[in-house]
Amino acid sequence: MAVVGAGIAGLTAAALLAGEGLEVVLLEAHSQGGGCAGTFRRGPYTFDVGATQVAGLERGGIHRRLFDHFGLALPAASPLDPGCSVQLAGECEPIRLWRDPERWRAERRRQFPGSERFWDLCAALHGSNWAFAGRDPVLPPRNGWDLAQLLQAIRPATLASGLASLATVADLLSLCGCSGDRRLRRFLDLQLKLYSQEPADRTAALYGATVLAMAQEPQGLWHLEGSMQELSSALEQALASAGGAMHCNHRLTALRPIPGGGWSLDGLQGRLGADGHGGGQGGEPFRLDAREVVLTLPPQALPGLLGDAMPRGYARRISGFGDPSGALVFYGAAPREALTRDLGLHGQLEWTEPGNLFVSISREGDGRAPAGQATVIASVFTAARPWFGLDQASYQARKAQALGGIQAGLGEVLGIGPEQFLHQELATPRGFARWTGRPFGFVGGLGQQPDRFGPF
Repeated sequence: MAVVGAGIAGLTAAALLAGEGLEVVLLEAHSQGGGCAGTFRRGPYTFDVGATQVAGLERGGIHRRLFDHFGLALPAASPLDPGCSVQLAGECEPIRLWRDPERWRAERRRQFPGSERFWDLCAALHGSNWAFAGRDPVLPPRNGWDLAQLLQAIRPATLASGLASLATVADLLSLCGCSGDRRLRRFLDLQLKLYSQEPADRTAALYGATVLAMAQEPQGLWHLEGSMQELSSALEQALASAGGAMHCNHRLTALRPIPGGGWSLDGLQGRLGADGHGGGQGGEPFRLDAREVVLTLPPQALPGLLGDAMPRGYARRISGFGDPSGALVFYGAAPREALTRDLGLHGQLEWTEPGNLFVSISREGDGRAPAGQATVIASVFTAARPWFGLDQASYQARKAQALGGIQAGLGEVLGIGPEQFLHQELATPRGFARWTGRPFGFVGGLGQQPDRFGPF
């Protein structure tokens, strides 16, 4: 059994399969696991590459269940309260997503009067969704066993919520008489884009209802001590304990079916990029044959890997999707006293150039920065392809413009000037292409539109 990609999905799949007694080899192009939930260091600072918060550590949560299954202690983490603070353009007071459901209810009543019908409907859909997911259905079902698992998970509430399967979050707003609340819509677009890659009028209602409830108990968002790498390191330990093997610096270049069954995996091994990030074209060839393959790369990578073996129908479906998002990510460090405005550890700012910001700040003593200092990470979704094909001068000019816009946004939301940063750098889709090996440095998944989430 081969698993390709040692992000959280690949590590989890490999550890579970190895734990069931299968011989598992996990291939990772980078020199470390974790993918976009990994980390890197600059002097005394540790930066989370992409993901900066984690869900599922609560009792019954997916990561808690996995760690119990593996017999591992949970990584040290603290619940986020608020889970996020959202500052709309032109406003000074943020909207805080409190962990306590009643406190969040009071906050949204104050911020969005007259919207409770919408929030109550979302809560009902989320409750049904969460109970359904907790019974481990298989979606979409592909055989009799899958179908049996799915049918055992269905309850009357599941069938009722299924009526909203083709609806969007914007449809729920209209149904509840809230479609005219433009301020609420701006808030929802910010939050949903962060998780579903889509605004309210293109986010599936069932998906969006759960996303909007994730910051509150009994779920919640968590801040890992040390770095996000703690999560992947623990999963690597589970894989090794189960007898699985993980090979870093192994980049897959072709995936071919073997006559009679199985797959041939061809690739390059060694530190493939000039920066050691696994994104170059050098290295020694390798070949691995496997009966089954779990591929956790984006589906847009499949045509290049499979070539003529790509199923035509699936190829057409993938070609019909828009591109996932790329990212611009600012990595900075500053004296904690320079952050004069209280955002909490995570926040969003509605911003124009280069786009809306998601900001994460390290906690004092969490291992990411020396005492009295903080790391500051600000990410912006961007179209990825336009960053490629630029000459060096055009690329650097575009990068400088984006950096200036992010610095201005951080000044707005944190009260810090560019000259106060002790360290600062900007990653573009080009950097993420080297880091992840993904086409065009895509970091977002498929947009969770009604026709492509869950059962579809």
